[in-house]
Amino acid sequence: MRIINNHDVIVVGCGMAGLSASNRAAQLGFDVGVLEKSPKERRGGHTRFSESFRVPSADADLEEYGYEFAISDYTADEFYDDIMKQTEGRADPDLVRTLVDNAGQTVEWLTERGVSWDMEPLNVGYTVARTFFEGEELVADLVEAAEEDGATFYYKNEARELIFDDDGQVSGVRARTDDGPVEYQADAVIVGAGGYESSPEKRTKYYGSDYDAMKVRGSRYNTGEAIEMVEDAGGNPVGQWGGAHMALIDSESPDVEGGANRVDGYQYGLLINNNGERFFDEGEDARAHTYAKLGRIIFEQPGHTAYIVVDEPLKDLMRATGPGERAEADSVEELLNKLGCENPEQGEETVTEFNKACDPGEFDPDSLDGNSTEGLDLNKSNWALPIDEPPYYGYSVTGGITFGFGGIETDTNGRAIDTVGRPIPGLYVAGNTTGGLFYENYPGGTGLQNAAVYGKLAAEHTNEYLGEK
Repeated sequence: MRIINNHDVIVVGCGMAGLSASNRAAQLGFDVGVLEKSPKERRGGHTRFSESFRVPSADADLEEYGYEFAISDYTADEFYDDIMKQTEGRADPDLVRTLVDNAGQTVEWLTERGVSWDMEPLNVGYTVARTFFEGEELVADLVEAAEEDGATFYYKNEARELIFDDDGQVSGVRARTDDGPVEYQADAVIVGAGGYESSPEKRTKYYGSDYDAMKVRGSRYNTGEAIEMVEDAGGNPVGQWGGAHMALIDSESPDVEGGANRVDGYQYGLLINNNGERFFDEGEDARAHTYAKLGRIIFEQPGHTAYIVVDEPLKDLMRATGPGERAEADSVEELLNKLGCENPEQGEETVTEFNKACDPGEFDPDSLDGNSTEGLDLNKSNWALPIDEPPYYGYSVTGGITFGFGGIETDTNGRAIDTVGRPIPGLYVAGNTTGGLFYENYPGGTGLQNAAVYGKLAAEHTNEYLGEK
């Protein structure tokens, strides 16, 4: 076995959590080695396929870099409330508080590290502040920044076992490589290697027998071995293992690594299943607060498919980024038939009954406008406009998984916690390798922010730990 022993800190993973940790640790002067499971050309984990951060803009100043938030008054307290509301109060309040209080300064720091942002909202309906980015570019910029500070990246290195010294402190990682097993020795290890969502076996285990067929929006390499490695070392598995960020995506998305492939604007129209029926309150909340749970709901409809129906006045509020083609027709029945709906006649009747239940006032796509239906078994709470002005437009959509909600317990310093409640000396976890933050639903743009904040905090506590050691 070849032994590499010239690193102070080993970081596992080259997505947002690992890049944040490696950049901060290298910036603090540590000799950092980064183990990335994928080949170099596929590096970046799910971050490679992502596009936005949720930011408490009231606490972040990017003006000196030439950036201005489209929504400038979104606060950390509002961010906190959004997370707690969408997770039905189950999120660890200390983890949430630390996340939102550090989010603004973390985005400022990422900007200093060379990340470029696009501040223009991707579509209408955003109610909170965001920064937008191109995933491959962000990954490349942060790899370059870490390397300039001396970090070394090792590709096609799959971390499989943590090493401890006689005092129970982490002393390195064993990895699988093309050249055989390799041992990396270090005084601290930060694991930010993503979740388990790309494994068909684990999707079946945690979500159900059909979920091996669910499309994966991000990296094919997030198959959960890093979580198992930390569990084997005593880390405590926590969180909602049967929960996940499962988004509404284009039905023609590839099986894996399709990226966003979203169809935004569904909240203004109607969602119809293969039985020709509505099954979800499309206007329940802003898109950012419903899209990440809708994927699962749609996947559990007949044929794992649903159809978005809008008419001419709503056409320009739609944003589709997937490979599928938008359908157009002069009647709802014809449209649903083109899209592949198994009962287009019932679908047209469903739309007709919906239209009768509408009595809209002023329509405002950028806020919960209160336009609701009355008298339906399933009412629409906002943006309930009659779908009655041809031509009609439609999209076929399904559910795609982004990441699972289970992971390793951590404290607000990013330290891995064991099953007795003790920090494991020298071992840190960040990003989707952790659990305890997301349950039931997900406020859009929070995952990348979580990874960035806790990757950075883990590196900063590593500095304290190694100083004391």
